[in-house]
Amino acid sequence: MNVANCPRCGKIFVKGFAEVCPNCLKDLEQQYDKCLKYLRANKGTTINDLSEATDVSIKQITKFIREGRISIVSAPNMAYPCEVCGTLIRENTLCEPCRMKLVKDVRNTVEDERRNEELKKQEGKISFKIHERLKDRH
Repeated sequence: MNVANCPRCGKIFVKGFAEVCPNCLKDLEQQYDKCLKYLRANKGTTINDLSEATDVSIKQITKFIREGRISIVSAPNMAYPCEVCGTLIRENTLCEPCRMKLVKDVRNTVEDERRNEELKKQEGKISFKIHERLKDRH
């Protein structure tokens, strides 16, 4: 039997297909239904308006969108925050500037590691040559 604490309310529950307890799962489904009904009636809404009208957090609405439960294809004003800077986006998890910065940082890290390896190799060759020269003197 796989038991866990619910990440939302902290209660112990038997973990099955859901990551939350049955009570929280029911609450999430009610929140989802509220969002869906509001979106059907208000096609041009924003995520802030949706959150205010339904009392569902922006974080939870974003989770519904990322899970594919709420489609924003037919909601032209709907966008959710970038995970790094909070800029509103319509796809992926990062906005383009944050994604480019991440790519640049990864490239720089890889390049720095490569340079450090080259320096270590060079230092090893230099110390070996010095050691050989000193050995020849004696």
